[in-house]
Amino acid sequence: MNIALIAHDATKDRMIQLARQHATLLREHRLVATGTTGSRLRNEVGLEVECLRSGPLGGDLQIGARLADGGIDMVIFLRDPMTAQPHEPDITALLRACDVHDVACATNLSSATRLLRSI
Repeated sequence: MNIALIAHDATKDRMIQLARQHATLLREHRLVATGTTGSRLRNEVGLEVECLRSGPLGGDLQIGARLADGGIDMVIFLRDPMTAQPHEPDITALLRACDVHDVACATNLSSATRLLRSI
């Protein structure tokens, strides 16, 4: 399974926490992430992650393109609904792509945990 991982700045620590809790499971799958999130997952959790561009440089768009081509099976986008910064990825387009292509997407720790447990 190809899993995309994205996190707004304020939720990157939560992404690391989630990845630590599910590291054994995540190691069984192909992981793709935006640049900073992917680098942190590599360095802090020891996961093998393909790092795309960072969010402000189009990493979310790269993930969206792969999703549209059938190369992403699940998206975990931990977003900050209260204080997302202008430079951070916009979740709207990625959510639309997930809906159009029937790809599961989690946007918070609770839904991400349930989604990962469903694998």
